Amino acid sequence: MKILIVDDDKDIVQLLEIYVRNEGYDPITAYSGKEALTKLNTNPDISLVILDIMMPEMDGMEVIKQVRKDSSIPILVVSAKTTDMDKIQGLITGADDYVTKPFNPLEVMARVKSLLRRSKGDLTNDEPDVLNVGPLVINKDSHEVKTLKGDTIQLTALEFGILYLLASHPNRVFSADDIFERVWQQESVVSAKTVMVHVSHLRDKIEAATGGEKVIETVWGVGYKVESH
Repeated sequence: MKILIVDDDKDIVQLLEIYVRNEGYDPITAYSGKEALTKLNTNPDISLVILDIMMPEMDGMEVIKQVRKDSSIPILVVSAKTTDMDKIQGLITGADDYVTKPFNPLEVMARVKSLLRRSKGDLTNDEPDVLNVGPLVINKDSHEVKTLKGDTIQLTALEFGILYLLASHPNRVFSADDIFERVWQQESVVSAKTVMVHVSHLRDKIEAATGGEKVIETVWGVGYKVESH
């Protein structure tokens, strides 16, 4: 399994390269945003991207925008930009998770493993394979979401995880912390903000594909739910 490491700091790239390789993955490296896009285009089997934000020529935010035009590959941002707004901006742009520098390489690898589990569709076996929720048909095995008209909605692995969790427990309200721990399979001090951004993306995609139908409801002060129909 190939992981692309992108940072203009060669020491950081070399450090992450060691940890990625020690976990049994095949590291591919890039030192600029433009080089990262080239590597992604020439290595379609890359499974995940570890991406810095502040780089010359093309920054990480622009890389995310370009990648998200046609790909839902997991993207983990590792950046020295540390404010909550920086993190939220990264998630809004299309990153799946965000780790600040200086970082613990073991935490980075834990995040990598979690994202890869989601992208492979490692959901619990006791849930139904296909769910019909309002205007959507959700297939656990293929990780596909389609409208009743047959149109496919392209979701990232985490967006699919959120939707499947809520849809498989209709009428149950999940807090942001519950969603983060179940879908990301880790704890985080910014879980509420992270989940909020991903739910917003998910809603936008569903409403765009279904002509404005609302599937995920906000229960203010509590969390999110999908109602049974």
